[in-house]
Amino acid sequence: MKKDNKSFLINFLKLVETLGNKLPHPFILFTIFSIITLFLSFILSKFGVSISYFDIKTQTENIININNLLTYKNLRDLISGIPTIFINFPSLKIIVLMMMAIGVVDNIGFFNVLMRKYLLKTPKNIITAVFIFMAVNANIMSDAGTIFAITMGGILFSALGRNPKIGIMAGFAACSGGFTANFFVAGTDALLAGITEQAAHSVGYNITVNPLCNYYFMAAATLLLTFVITFVTEKVIVKVEGDYEGLSTSQLNEYKLTEDEERGLKYSFYSFIIFVIIMGILTIPQNAFFRNSNGGFLPKSPLLSSIVMIIFFLFLFVGIGYGIGTKKIKSSRDIPKYLQKGLSQAIPLMVTLLPASIFIHLLNKSNSLKILAFACSNVIKELNVSPLILLLIVTLMTSFLNLFLTSGSTKWLVLSQIVVPTFALLNISPAYAQLAFRIGDSATNIVSPVQNLIPVVLGLLADYEAEGKLKLKEGEKLGFGTVFSLTIPYSVAILITLVIAMIIWYLLDLPIGPGVYLRF
Repeated sequence: MKKDNKSFLINFLKLVETLGNKLPHPFILFTIFSIITLFLSFILSKFGVSISYFDIKTQTENIININNLLTYKNLRDLISGIPTIFINFPSLKIIVLMMMAIGVVDNIGFFNVLMRKYLLKTPKNIITAVFIFMAVNANIMSDAGTIFAITMGGILFSALGRNPKIGIMAGFAACSGGFTANFFVAGTDALLAGITEQAAHSVGYNITVNPLCNYYFMAAATLLLTFVITFVTEKVIVKVEGDYEGLSTSQLNEYKLTEDEERGLKYSFYSFIIFVIIMGILTIPQNAFFRNSNGGFLPKSPLLSSIVMIIFFLFLFVGIGYGIGTKKIKSSRDIPKYLQKGLSQAIPLMVTLLPASIFIHLLNKSNSLKILAFACSNVIKELNVSPLILLLIVTLMTSFLNLFLTSGSTKWLVLSQIVVPTFALLNISPAYAQLAFRIGDSATNIVSPVQNLIPVVLGLLADYEAEGKLKLKEGEKLGFGTVFSLTIPYSVAILITLVIAMIIWYLLDLPIGPGVYLRF
């Protein structure tokens, strides 16, 4: 019976892989969506699709009609307005700044060195937990972070005389499956916040969604997932795979920090202290620069509205300090070079955002999103569905879609246009909708057949097998089944943990970010 179940699962995942691989590049996908939206607006307008709603602010009954976009005027406005549509897309502004700043600390090697320093000094009895913690936070480096996590997992476990497969899979699960969690603010936070803000604006909610809107939950999730993934690794995966005995430190010694790297970390710490002092001067005094007119910070203040630039300068300070210490920054001319490297990492995303911004613009101009949002909110009100149920539906729906499409920004660009306005009309914070999405988007990353890093995992496992450091079971062959048989327990554990955490946050009405509660 177990064999039949396993065969069914493998066949299902192979089907998902086949279907997922048939999807075009997101650039083409959003271009197709834009064309469909144009023709759909024409068809729906001919059928007279509309919806009426009561505007609480003006105390009037209003009607929204579908706007036919296939007219000379609308098409002319579209073609001439594309540059403005693209440049004004909220996500583009945020992601450019964030990727430039994060690019400095990432490309200069700060994150890599920071994690190596504390990982290699860890007592061996808690080394798995510390490695998992580092791997979860490594997702700030995106795919490079996952590659770092699986590489270090194999090296660490092999050097400790343990099964390298366990280390590789634990690193993969922690970094890619724990993509929601982090103690640091990443480019993903900025990107999703921009998309969420734009979606809220589409139904008239002119609110600011900053990259820290989910931070409290993310930070807590980092600790939760560290414990859960460590537990699954040591109590489940070790029993399934079997572990080795012995100890070799020669490999670990190769990854010890150099004198320049040690100095770089000291200088980065000094830079961080300088930044904290400056921020203290600008925030602590009663009439400080970043306080609002009432002398506080919530619900709105210059501090919260300046979060993007504050994070930008934080990473810049730390990166420059590290660069000077390691002598990678020798003059002021080197700083723009690292900013350019960071921006270059955003170019593939910027290419996708061009048709995506046009698609979102067309949806808004046709009024189809507003009609859909009002219709959904009316149905939900009539059914009296709990906000918690709605959050769980978003999480589970995203988890399923993630099997076919792993690009989080692509999924959220589409889903947010329906989910965020619907939640906003029900007085539920758009940041909560984003959180529910991120939980689903993270948990099933490691069981998606279209996950682009699975070949990297398989290649690393094959290397250890060729070196004689990985012993396969009798009849075992390295393939997708090898990966999924070990990632499914992690995926289920991550999903259950984060969903339970979200339920607790919901029931206790805890803030998921600075000043961000369920209702807004």
